Amino acid sequence: MVKYIVFLLLSIMSFACWGQAQKVSLIPEPNQVEINSGDFIFSESTRLHYPAKVGKTALLLNDFLFANYGISLKNGAAGKNSIQLTVDNSMKPEAYCLIIDHKGISIRGGEAGIFYGTQTLLQLISKNNSGQLILPYVVIKDEPRFAYRGLMMDVGRYFFSEEYIKQFIDLMAYYKLNTFHWHLTEDGGWRIEIKKYPELTKKGAWRSSTQKTRDPNNQDRIPHGGFYTQEQVKSIIQYAADRQVTIIPEIEMPGHAMAALSVFPELSCTAGPFAVPLQWSIKDEIFCAGNEKTFEFLEDVLTEIIDLFPSEYIHIGGDEAPKKRWKECEKCQSLIKQEKLKDEHELQSYFIQRIEKFINSKGKKIIGWDEILEGGLAPNATVMSWRGEKGGIDAASMEHNVIMSPNSYLYFDYYQSLDRANEPFNIGGYLPLSKVYNYEPFTPQITKEQQKYIKGVQGNIWMEYIHSEAMVYYMTYPRALALAEIGWSSASKKDYNSFLNRLPPILAELDRRGIPFRIPEPAGLNKVSVEDGKAIIDLIPLVEGARIYYTTDGSDPSVTGKLYTGPLMLPLKVSGIHVNCILVLPSGRRSGIYTVTDES
Repeated sequence: MVKYIVFLLLSIMSFACWGQAQKVSLIPEPNQVEINSGDFIFSESTRLHYPAKVGKTALLLNDFLFANYGISLKNGAAGKNSIQLTVDNSMKPEAYCLIIDHKGISIRGGEAGIFYGTQTLLQLISKNNSGQLILPYVVIKDEPRFAYRGLMMDVGRYFFSEEYIKQFIDLMAYYKLNTFHWHLTEDGGWRIEIKKYPELTKKGAWRSSTQKTRDPNNQDRIPHGGFYTQEQVKSIIQYAADRQVTIIPEIEMPGHAMAALSVFPELSCTAGPFAVPLQWSIKDEIFCAGNEKTFEFLEDVLTEIIDLFPSEYIHIGGDEAPKKRWKECEKCQSLIKQEKLKDEHELQSYFIQRIEKFINSKGKKIIGWDEILEGGLAPNATVMSWRGEKGGIDAASMEHNVIMSPNSYLYFDYYQSLDRANEPFNIGGYLPLSKVYNYEPFTPQITKEQQKYIKGVQGNIWMEYIHSEAMVYYMTYPRALALAEIGWSSASKKDYNSFLNRLPPILAELDRRGIPFRIPEPAGLNKVSVEDGKAIIDLIPLVEGARIYYTTDGSDPSVTGKLYTGPLMLPLKVSGIHVNCILVLPSGRRSGIYTVTDES
């Protein structure tokens, strides 16, 4: 009994500490945080002082405060009750220094750094017992580890509205992700207006049905489509730029081109006819490399893309392009002989290098998936390594820039639990939050000298089976929070237990903002201890304010569950323990059913 009482007290203390976490819960974790005694009281009377150069950031700060707290700050002189934004061009572009003390609030940095300082400021806001908004006295000095911190959204398979894209970018920026990779063309749809070729969106942006499961014959028979006008694209680009997010467009070539080939079958090796496909698979039909009209078409398209997007890079795909048609095509085989190429892989290299020369001539650079390494890498190309890390390792050894995006760590269309029956249907794979968080882009196979070529990381959201806005968020968050910390925080600061400790108030805020993220399993789910012949189960929700309901007979806790109020002590049985639980958030949203298991 004494042992049990001691254990119970320790558990309660542990629970209390976890609930409070630390005074400052920030994601991504800043480089340096000094917490001091005292709080700044934030109110309508607080003033905002800033130069015109960061006027947009000041406006966005005010918009957030009004939307979330009903406060709109007036301009005023710097002082004890003010927020002062100061541009300091001697600092690195994304670095900032945030000081909150009795003298007021100061954010100093480059223009991007000041924006990131305001995002940290917003995460620090809480309420005291009197309902006042407060910020702790802190000194934070911060800068990112990697220059490229990205998320890719595949709208080629499923179209999402302009409003949703903007909301998605808003959330990225809040957690200091700075690159939105916009996968705009696919077999399943062409999503961007090209004025010279209006049929691309009139016909290529639509399909009559979509594959629902892995069985290609299981069709939903629901027409789907949509595209972005160039005016909408301009609006989204500006919206992102205001939030320090760069948009990199992707126009797929030579494969994943069925939407375009359904409109222009003469650009294929067989001349069609084709339709926008209704099934998910890698298609044999790709752009014909031996046809000059292919390059005329792609250069026309890329000219409009380059004119629209101010980004330094254009992504040209290059992945999953079967060579079957090229092997059978007289034009392609003739080109191989003419250019003295070894095989169809070198023909793809020829294709990519020719496109690169055109894009370079327009003052831009290319990024391609790691297949562009095959047959010879284009001279100035950046490689996005997705088939594990090998492509990135090979490219870095060749002194090419690399974005690490391995499917083994950063594919957010993979399942988040081994219990697939408890998860939305998806493409496969298993990628829990812990595995994402523990990814280290500087793999040991890369030398210290080669590390400089690893420019950053990117999480990818492929949409074969992600067909709603809510499911995009479910698959992306909280894994994108782990990605944010990989990209921003120094390697020495990364600690998964610390991350979990900071997560509850962050997820509670997302819940308040109506973001339907996946509710993580409670901490302690897989840590069953045994004491005096009893199984002891200590569960801690990873969303602040969440309640846990449980059953001990294996039944559905959403129907017959009891409210969890503290550690469970269950008699050990030959048949084992059978504890199911669900989490219910303050918003009322419920998790799936999680089962307590013993992995100790």
